[in-house]
Amino acid sequence: MYRAFERRDPTFEGVFWLGVRTTGIFCRPTCRARMPRRENVEFFAAPADALHAGYRPCRKCRPLDSGRAPPPLVERLLLAVDAEPGRRYRDAELAAMGIDPSTTRRQFKRYCGMTFQSYHRARRMGLALLDIRKGKTVLDSQLDQGFASGSGFREAFARLVGTTPSRAHDVGVLHAKWLETPLGSMLAIADDRGLILLDFVDRRGLERELAMLQKRLKARVLPGEHRFLTQIERELTEYFAGRRRSFDTPVAIIGSPFQTAVWNALLKIPAGATCSYAELAARIGQPKAVRAVGRANGDNRLSIIVPCHRVIGADGALTGYGGGLARKRKLLDLEARSTEDFELRG
Repeated sequence: MYRAFERRDPTFEGVFWLGVRTTGIFCRPTCRARMPRRENVEFFAAPADALHAGYRPCRKCRPLDSGRAPPPLVERLLLAVDAEPGRRYRDAELAAMGIDPSTTRRQFKRYCGMTFQSYHRARRMGLALLDIRKGKTVLDSQLDQGFASGSGFREAFARLVGTTPSRAHDVGVLHAKWLETPLGSMLAIADDRGLILLDFVDRRGLERELAMLQKRLKARVLPGEHRFLTQIERELTEYFAGRRRSFDTPVAIIGSPFQTAVWNALLKIPAGATCSYAELAARIGQPKAVRAVGRANGDNRLSIIVPCHRVIGADGALTGYGGGLARKRKLLDLEARSTEDFELRG
């Protein structure tokens, strides 16, 4: 855990908290405060344990917050773009709003992984693509998104969408949203078929998975709202609060027939229960395909929803998980407690 804290490893968000004896403060594993000596640090499984041990919460990383709330400036601009996506937000406009452009770039890059201007441009192009696919003319879409220059609009559209506005009818839209959870940030992607992807943003290979999805579905992943994204955000909040054991958000399972069989079998493992890879292989009628089942388990794009974390080794030991074994243990512990609570209330 100390090595994870040295790296500010986000995969340990929600897994442990640490108290610093010399300051009396407790922090998240990703806190950017000065690194304390190992002998001055003790670790806790929950914020309440640190509080009971006499520590006070760090003002920098806010360890009592559920998940990682966006900085006020980032939240303000996200809401502003949703309210007026076609409005211009150049440095001069930001300064007129009393916002320092360099601070905006720095905070957006740290929280969203992209600058504010990149986010705003992607949001506008996503809305333009939707409008054109619904029948709006290219000129009307250009003006609605605040572009005075037709060439500038076409250039920005082609760069982000991958084709010209006149060919937009051949391109689908995959709506993407960044979600905060007690175990770290997650990326959710959906279209009208259902939720297509839900995974921790630090999972290795996620960028490659996004590129493959866009190519396979002939669509572009662009930031935006969608009813299924709103629904899964609410259901995840209930899940982590122990008030939900299964999910109602429609999902679009995209894979080979073998992968689909494995993922559908995963959906039948109830919260609070586990099974081995060999048991899972037997359930789909292919008892000798244990390794292939393991690969399909690792290829799952719908973390938590399609519960690959409920598959363990034959000896009961935790095995590989794309989000990290620490998260896997936390998810299993959460579901075990939630099951007990539901049974007591029942």
